[in-house]
Amino acid sequence: MIKTVKMKTSFDKEKLRKHLPGGLFLSLVVIISLWLVISTVSWMTDEDRLPLSHMIIQGQLKYITADDIREAIDSMDSIGTFMTQDVNKLQDALLSLPWIAQVSVRKQWPETIKVFVVEHQPEATWNNSVIVNPEGVVFNAPMSDLLEPKPALFGPETSSKEVLAFWHQLQKQFAPLNITVRSVALTDRLSWLIVLDNGIRLELGRDAREERVNRFVALYKQLTNKKNSIDYIDLRYDTGAAVGWKPDDVED
Repeated sequence: MIKTVKMKTSFDKEKLRKHLPGGLFLSLVVIISLWLVISTVSWMTDEDRLPLSHMIIQGQLKYITADDIREAIDSMDSIGTFMTQDVNKLQDALLSLPWIAQVSVRKQWPETIKVFVVEHQPEATWNNSVIVNPEGVVFNAPMSDLLEPKPALFGPETSSKEVLAFWHQLQKQFAPLNITVRSVALTDRLSWLIVLDNGIRLELGRDAREERVNRFVALYKQLTNKKNSIDYIDLRYDTGAAVGWKPDDVED
């Protein structure tokens, strides 16, 4: 039994000496690999080594500025590095700006982000508080930002598309008369009220809207010489209309 143990021990030592270099080399490879992984992760997440320090802004900017975009990104908790930043989070931050309709963010190695912006296009104001785009979609941008006067549209909360479409229709119908529509209102009782650029108020009521608009066009052509004296035209009749005249000027 003693001889057998000595022979086995001698064999194990010889085997250990034979495989020790390979084991040490494998251990060294593992250690180096782990060090490389840790170093790479540290490098990728170190904002001082791999910062997003440059920004290229593209798109036609009319209502927002490059500073607005930078401030929106700077307001994020962490911008991150080129490797760690999620462009979807950048896009969400920029979409919080009221004038931005669409935005696309792309990263460009090694430290640049490209931002392409599409602004909302204002078509009219809505209920004297927000703005609608050409599709009738409401967006909550400040009316004070508007660079030029826009028609004023009014109506129930979900009627912006309908009211805008009617405004477009009236603009086409009234173009031959050299008048434009300043305001269109759909009341809670679903009655239509129009104000023209010359101050004339049209009361269309609820029914036969198209027929009443055509009736106004025919009547207005006959009243051309008196149009400056018209205060309102009430078309809420089966036939004809009631014309309200401005009061005569009162001399001092």
